[in-house]
Order: sequence, then C-alpha cells, then structure tokens
Amino acid sequence: MTTTHRIALIPGDGIGAEVLPPARRVLDAVARRHGIDLAYTSYDDWSCARYLREGTMMPEDGLDRLRGADAILLGAVGHPDVPDHVSLWGLLIPIRRAFRQYVNLRPIRVFEGIDSPVRGAVPGAVDLVVVRENTEGEYSEIGGRLNRGFPEELAVQEAVFTRAGVTRVVDYAFTLAAGRGGRLTSATKSNGIVHTLPFWDELVAERAAAHPRVPWNQEHIDALAAKLVLAPDHYDVIVASNLFGDILSDLAAAVAGSIGIAPAANLNPEREFPSMFEPVHGSAPDIAGQGIANPLGAIWSAALMLDHLGHPRAANDITDAIASLLATTDIRTPDLGGTSSTDHFTEALLTHL
Repeated sequence: MTTTHRIALIPGDGIGAEVLPPARRVLDAVARRHGIDLAYTSYDDWSCARYLREGTMMPEDGLDRLRGADAILLGAVGHPDVPDHVSLWGLLIPIRRAFRQYVNLRPIRVFEGIDSPVRGAVPGAVDLVVVRENTEGEYSEIGGRLNRGFPEELAVQEAVFTRAGVTRVVDYAFTLAAGRGGRLTSATKSNGIVHTLPFWDELVAERAAAHPRVPWNQEHIDALAAKLVLAPDHYDVIVASNLFGDILSDLAAAVAGSIGIAPAANLNPEREFPSMFEPVHGSAPDIAGQGIANPLGAIWSAALMLDHLGHPRAANDITDAIASLLATTDIRTPDLGGTSSTDHFTEALLTHL
C-alpha cells in the first residue's frame, strides 16, 4: 500500500512564499514518477505579517497543529519591521526545540556550471556536509539583561553544552562520515573558551573511540574558516556547535557559489517528531516580490525531505536534475549571474527532471 506523507508547508516571509511553490511543483512531479503520495497542509499566515497584525508569529496551538505532520517544509522567516530575535524565537526556534530537531544538516556542493568565488573550489572536488548542533550550545535561552538604560547596563548569555546533546550530534556526524567513506573534522575553540569547548573536545574524542574506522581531527574555528576558503576540497563532514555550525555553513554556501542554492534539514533522527526542511537564504526582503528569487535552496531542501521520508531515489532524481540543468544550460537566476525569473528557472528544471 502507498503511504501518504503529511507535509506541513510554512511559506513565511519575503521570498519564502516565492520559492515554496516551485519546491512543491518539483515534489509533485517526482512523487508522480515514484508513486509517492504527498498530502499538504499550508500555514500561509504564520509570518512576520501575522506578528505585526496580532503580536504572534504563529497561533498559540501552532506546535500542536504541526505535531501530526511527517515533515515540515519552511520558506523563510524575517522582515525589516520585526527584530530578528523576535521572528526566529517566535517560529523557527520553537519548532526546532519542541520537536527535538537537534541535527542541522547542511550539504555543500560545487556544481558544474557554477563559478565559485574561490579559486580552488572546482566541481566534483567540493562535496561536504556541515553537521550543526541545533538545540543548545551558544543559542541557549539562559541569560538576561540588567540595569537597562544605565551606564552599568549588562547582558549575560549562557552557553549550554550537555553530554547528551553533544554526544548525540557527534555520533550522528561520525555515522554520516562512515557512510560517506570520508573523514570527520570537529570545529572547536578550546584554546580560548575554557569550559564548554574543552568539554566538546573530550566528548568528540570519546565518541571517536566508538567509530574507529572513521579518521578525524579537530581544528580551531578561526583557522577552519580560513582553510574552508583556501582548501574547501579537504573537508568531508564537519561537526560543530550551534554558533560555529551556523557561521561555517553560510561561509561554505558562499564558497559553493551562492547562498541561494543552499539547503538545510533540521532533523529529529529518532523520528519521534517531524523534521523540518528549509533553504538557508532567508527572506531576502531586498528582492522579495520581484519574481527573481533562486528556488534551488528550497527545491534541494525538498529533496532532503524526500530522502528523510525514505525515498532516496526520488531525492536523487531532483539533485541529478539540478546538476544537469546547471551543467548543460545557461539558465540562471540573478544571484547566479543570469537573468531568469523564478518561474522560468523552475520550468527549465522540471524539463530536466
């Protein structure tokens, strides 16, 4: 019997509403080919527009509504009139934490036909994955402000690294590296951060003993950022804390040619809760409404979703079509140096699919 996958769609803000429809069109095309049944529920008003109108990014029972989904496909979050910490902590981060999406997975690939700004980043040589711890670390909720408006005003933000939190994401990264036949690099800064990052290093070394066939090393985040530009082909799987993984994955996406093509998966590996898939590019208010947004980040995220749902062949069809389009045509959205609209680009991709 065909299983119906229940997909929650959250277009969100800015170009999120422009790139999610192309992703759905691609999903529907490949689903028909592979006999996959997808049932969508769209939450169109969960956004900064709703916040400006009602004071909340989503309804009070929003998480309960999402709980029955098999996966969530998100467009983007953010608007110039709403502070970023309000929009993210009102929608994106509560979803990640309530559904224990502790792995943020960001694959990076230099496609043939895309010119990287980095000389050494050539197609076929750069194919890596950043595994970011996604629910604790530097992005904890512990801290506060004191003496607001006075000369002695202060802000305290506590980083939280737990044995359970670090161990599970590091184990995921080692297992991923083993499956790819590659090596693991752990991002750290234990020469300057005296408690949390030495603890991180100890746990990485501890878990490495359970994965003896996977070669690994650790590099300080500042040197790693430089090396990711100078020699991106050296890396395969990078595991990092919440803050370090966030920064490294955006840097790596730029190395690949455009943050517009970068996907992300927020995974609950145990599948006790729905996982969420989203492009990395954000809401891009400077180009919203112009019909020129690059849909590749959302489409690639949809492919990650299919793979997570147990359809790797369908997911590969999508990434193969992306590679074919970029390698054999000059059809590009403006962020990739072309003049194609979002719709034109999507039509061309569907032809290759």
